[in-house]
Amino acid sequence: MLFVTIDEFPSSLAHRIKEDLVAIMRKRGIAALAIGASALLIAGCAPGQLEDDSPQGVQTANPEDFAGEALTYMYFTDGPDEEATRQLIRGFEDMYDVTVELEILPYADLVTSTLNRLSGGNAPDVARLTSLTDFRSDLLVLDPYLGDDYADEFLAGPVQAVFNENDEMIAVPSDLTLNGPFINVNLFEQAGVPIPEEWTWEEMLAAAKEVKDATGTPYAFAMDKSGHRLSTILSQYGTYLLDSDGNALDIEKAEEALQPLIDMMANDDMPADFWLGSGSRYEGANEIFLAGDTPIYLSGNWQVAQFAQNAAFEWAVAPNPCAEECGGFPGGKFMAAFEQSENPALAAEFIRFMNQADNQETFVTIAGALPTRTDLSESGVTYADETTQAAMDVFLGDLRVTPEAGFASNANPAFSASATNLVDAVSLVVSGATDLPSALATLSRQIDDLVAELGS
Repeated sequence: MLFVTIDEFPSSLAHRIKEDLVAIMRKRGIAALAIGASALLIAGCAPGQLEDDSPQGVQTANPEDFAGEALTYMYFTDGPDEEATRQLIRGFEDMYDVTVELEILPYADLVTSTLNRLSGGNAPDVARLTSLTDFRSDLLVLDPYLGDDYADEFLAGPVQAVFNENDEMIAVPSDLTLNGPFINVNLFEQAGVPIPEEWTWEEMLAAAKEVKDATGTPYAFAMDKSGHRLSTILSQYGTYLLDSDGNALDIEKAEEALQPLIDMMANDDMPADFWLGSGSRYEGANEIFLAGDTPIYLSGNWQVAQFAQNAAFEWAVAPNPCAEECGGFPGGKFMAAFEQSENPALAAEFIRFMNQADNQETFVTIAGALPTRTDLSESGVTYADETTQAAMDVFLGDLRVTPEAGFASNANPAFSASATNLVDAVSLVVSGATDLPSALATLSRQIDDLVAELGS
């Protein structure tokens, strides 16, 4: 150990040390400790100390402090976003003279793999996540590195999910997603069925069946096997799995919302085998749509970039159908660092770099994502081509009429597990093991248990 005085440090660094010690004390529940220009007991000064010289209290880092360091970024990809991520990583490596190891794994393995690494003491420094619930106690508090006002740079909806029970920021909303229907324009034109500027659920499904009958496609409608996608339909019928206080499921409205899906799978208008084939695991129906086997596919904006590259037919995004409500159901990705990181300052700086306005704009335009930053939302984003721009404009239009309750539902710590139980409930009904009212009653009890276990 080495005894030094704060006065021996530059003023900005002395200020930073004080802030870090205060943060540590708060975190560990220490009531008080005098910190002045007197002696402090420290083990040395790690690279990457941050300086408090930027606007709004947001910290800045000296790139030279990180030279020669390395970090790991655990990542799953939806397709073109990998290209954008690698491009931005190269910029970060060049600016800071560091190495970033991009570890890509399947989305289905993300939670299990990350939990295994955490339990083994081998956590990645940074991870791309769709939910924070499984990792909240392991995530690095970002406020000491990014500043108390950093969250204000992001939209109020997606930022709801990134605070812990102490109102500390533990992740950054890196891109926003919205669910919505994709249309095979060629099939609609072949069938002579117009694509309206707005429609109800009944009108959309009637149009889908008319196109199926006229063109001979195997299905009228397909959707990802996802509790998030099902939550889109619940939202449009005026109910949610959760709100900020806990269980918000209206069973009567949920039955009205989901019964048409059950009926379509029973009538082969929607692929029942696809829904039953993967247990509780997420499964995307994008290959069914790309094969031309359905005129309508309910998914989300992350599909835009790959459809622009891979679809052999004309396609478009249509507005979400309306029932009691309009709009879609919001989601998104987060970037978070782990407390186990050997270089938390570098990890936090990497998160900040990737989500600067110019870098987030680069990412969302290549990946076909929606921005989470307030400034980008206000200024607008120009996408790569007319097809992508047209599709994203529809999602942005639907975002403006998406109920705020959707953000609160998605931000609830119990959402991810409740959404999995929703998938299981629908699967049981499709398989004939139970009826929809009974499955929803069981689901509601499961949500209550999850809220009690995980909080709200």
